[in-house]
Amino acid sequence: MEPGDAARLGPGRAARALPPRLLLLPLLPLLLGRGLRAAAAASSGAAAEDSSAMEELATEKEAEESHRQDSVSLLTFILLLTLTILTIWLFKHRRVRFLHETGLAMIYGLIVGVILRYGTPATSGHDKSLSCTQEDRAFSTLLVNVSGKFFEYTLKGEISPGKINSVEQNDMLRKVTFDPEVFFNILLPPIIFHAGYSLKKRHFFRNLGSILAYAFLGTAVSCFIIGNLMYGVVKLMKIVGQLSDKFYYTDCLFFGAIISATDPVTVLAIFNELHADVDLYALLFGESVLNDAVAIVLSSSIVAYQPAGLNTHAFDAAAFFKSVGIFLGIFSGSFTMGAVTGVVTALVTKFTKLHCFPLLETALFFLMSWSTFLLAEACGFTGVVAVLFCGITQAHYTYNNLSVESRSRTKQLFEVLHFLAENFIFSYMGLALFTFQKHVFSPVFIIGAFVAIFLGRAAHIYPLSFFLNLGRRHKIGWNFQHMMMFSGLRGAMAFALAIRDTASYARQMMFTTTLLIVFFTVWIIGGGTTPMLSWLNIRVGVDPDQDPPPNNDSFQVLQGDGPDSARGNRTKQESAWLFRLWYSFDHNYLKPILTHSGPPLTTTLPAWCSLLARCLTSPQVYDNQEPLREEDSDFILTEGDLTLTYGDSTVTANGSSGSHTASTSLEGSRRTKSSSEEVLDRALGAGDQPVSSRGTRLVFPLEDNA
Repeated sequence: MEPGDAARLGPGRAARALPPRLLLLPLLPLLLGRGLRAAAAASSGAAAEDSSAMEELATEKEAEESHRQDSVSLLTFILLLTLTILTIWLFKHRRVRFLHETGLAMIYGLIVGVILRYGTPATSGHDKSLSCTQEDRAFSTLLVNVSGKFFEYTLKGEISPGKINSVEQNDMLRKVTFDPEVFFNILLPPIIFHAGYSLKKRHFFRNLGSILAYAFLGTAVSCFIIGNLMYGVVKLMKIVGQLSDKFYYTDCLFFGAIISATDPVTVLAIFNELHADVDLYALLFGESVLNDAVAIVLSSSIVAYQPAGLNTHAFDAAAFFKSVGIFLGIFSGSFTMGAVTGVVTALVTKFTKLHCFPLLETALFFLMSWSTFLLAEACGFTGVVAVLFCGITQAHYTYNNLSVESRSRTKQLFEVLHFLAENFIFSYMGLALFTFQKHVFSPVFIIGAFVAIFLGRAAHIYPLSFFLNLGRRHKIGWNFQHMMMFSGLRGAMAFALAIRDTASYARQMMFTTTLLIVFFTVWIIGGGTTPMLSWLNIRVGVDPDQDPPPNNDSFQVLQGDGPDSARGNRTKQESAWLFRLWYSFDHNYLKPILTHSGPPLTTTLPAWCSLLARCLTSPQVYDNQEPLREEDSDFILTEGDLTLTYGDSTVTANGSSGSHTASTSLEGSRRTKSSSEEVLDRALGAGDQPVSSRGTRLVFPLEDNA
């Protein structure tokens, strides 16, 4: 069609006559806009998918890098332990005693800490901080919305404003900084359980009164003396302008509680190697075992101290007595829980045939023992106390029910776990000096802490020893007292208590000071143990099963034929009535109920309990298949004239030319006694000199050493 033809047709008909492609010309801008928007949307979607894929790839790389760093950090500690073990072997081979294995572990930890701190570059950075001024408290977990994606963040701790720009930039250093709960829930239980499970009960109970006095009263005295002295140091720091934040009196008492936990592992290891005096070993070991438990309960009670009113750090009598009640409640509840768990384990191993499957028996024993710690913590008690008394109960009762293989396995298992956990903690101490991010070094506080610890230990040992000697037959000599004063090392428990809470300025200063105190006591005091033993003339090379010399008269055979003799010794016998009562009850009733040893319950329970007695008495008791072993029984109750005697004890018999050492090792067969003559013949040995036993009876130690 020509242009003229379109004009003749008119506008309407001309429009209808135009070609279709010309009619689409006015719609091109609209169509192009929609197309461009669609293309842009498609391009944006593809870009979003690419961005999401890149984010996922980056997340996977970060997770892989984090896993690699975790492996490297654990490998670091394993190599530290391996190097420590090899060096220990070298030291033992060369008979080097100036440095203990724990000191070696700390030195290697320091070396690795220096390398990680100054030899590895920063591998990460921090984004800008976000302000949450509307919130008045810190949350343990946060969900953050970032462009429609939610991310979870956990609380790491408080950072002071002055250190906001010096937050650790090295991922590796953050990886080797463990959660404090790792120490409490994983590393501490085998250490504490092994202390109770390997306890030499004979020497421990012979000095039980003195051990309890040192552990309970002495730790409390040391805590309050150190706390008050450190409060004076804090006041001095405030005057001279070296205190940059709050430090309350309760903080000082808390420091006194955690630093009162002694851990003379170095000294005890040297004592064990040199076979030092068994009574001194028992006093130091017993005190260190129990005062760990006392220190952790005491620190919990101080934290629970909450006075009424606005000033939450002022003295309040009601709050004080409430804290004392909390202390007693936590300790008694933890003790009960540990003992009950041990009793339950003893009953399970007695009334089942698990001994036919030693692997299952060992696994159950291990799980029941470890669960005691976690159960106590979950119930609001103290796992350290619970697992300690669980170990003592397991050694006294459950051990008798285990098969020969399980006895060996459990002893070795917990010994290995104790060794590895303890050296791991000491290695981490050396590492933490350079990798911990919140150290607060205060020379005045550190020097004051050393002085306060020395004075607190002196007020702990010497006055208590004086009062204890008033009632002891075997006196605690001045050389023993000086050695106990010298052996007040600090170790794993003080470190674990200090690192558990490092959120505030005061707690960070306490942790740094505790770390330095542990270093000094382990290296200097631990290294000086052997020269100190020589200087104080403390005997070494003593058989650990040997009793004190006969002139101490800790056991006697009393003539029962004269009224004067009876009257003269009645008071001495009554002084040990508590121990006589307990061990009589334990031997006649608890041991037969919980183990395969002891007399049949049918002979000790009343006749109307005969059905119950037959149900609870093990067939092995009648068949004499499971002998009562000396290492599992502290005191042996016998029949007839022999009322109570001590395992492996020295007795002085009237009518004999000298003293004789009783051999009560019953590895071969059960001791069945029909008369006191047979008892004395067996106890003193067939090859010994004859002993006149007519009209005599053996009794418990006339005056216990407590």
